[in-house]
Amino acid sequence: MRGLVLFDFGGTLDADGSRWSVRFHAAYRAAGGKQSFAAFDRAFRESDRALERLAGIERLGFRAMVDAQTALLLPRLSDGAALPGRAIADQLRRNEQLLALLQKSYHLGVVSNFTGNLELCLQELGVMQYFSVVADSGRVGITKPDPRLFQHALSWPGLVSKPAWMVGDNFESDIRPAAALGLSTAWLAPATEKSREKDLPTVRLTTLSDLARVLES
Repeated sequence: MRGLVLFDFGGTLDADGSRWSVRFHAAYRAAGGKQSFAAFDRAFRESDRALERLAGIERLGFRAMVDAQTALLLPRLSDGAALPGRAIADQLRRNEQLLALLQKSYHLGVVSNFTGNLELCLQELGVMQYFSVVADSGRVGITKPDPRLFQHALSWPGLVSKPAWMVGDNFESDIRPAAALGLSTAWLAPATEKSREKDLPTVRLTTLSDLARVLES
């Protein structure tokens, strides 16, 4: 009998706990941008909200979505620096070896606050084949930390939900609500970031590849 491992997407499956805004800012600074992260992050959050409202977003693949967000972000930056969106996108197909390994013993799923096109993005990145369920908030109509988005994945026909894990980089959106539902939790975060609650998470990860060792123990 196979258990279930659920993953967040942004900052987890595509990076070792590094948010999109952090990676976009690094590319922006490398291209000559001068704004601080705090100022950049405000603009990035505005572009996030604009992206959610973009007509046809549910039909965009991953690289097209990154390009769309780049186009929405650039006018919100005061210094006119370029932003190599394609280069960012090309860095994000990763961890496939881990998914292939885990799929031998577990059902895998994704629970993510996204824009209705997560399955298309996973297909483009070549990893959709590993997932039995994808709970995309843009399609389900519920966003984390609402536990119903997790329950949507846990109740998917044909899946065994116990033992079940949630792996994510956001303590409030991923770890706390999943633990409240009885899932074991793996928090992907720097050692300098402190837990907000005693006895949470179940384990901490500094890199997603550590998950295989944790699940084998």
